[in-house]
Amino acid sequence: MSNQDSGTTPSDATRAAEETEASASHQADRPPTAEEEQAAPAEAGEETGKDYKEMAERGANVRGEGEIP
Repeated sequence: MSNQDSGTTPSDATRAAEETEASASHQADRPPTAEEEQAAPAEAGEETGKDYKEMAERGANVRGEGEIP
């Protein structure tokens, strides 16, 4: 919902808090556990590369927002 929809205007304190939040460095909340690291693949497979290329090409050829090819 936008400010126009609700008819409200954010206070100066809200705007300042949003600006502080937006400029803060963003970090993961924690490093992965040993179990999570072990479960993660060492590298992406060949099929992932093909899918990535297909989606990149499909996205490059979209005309307008939300078009479904």
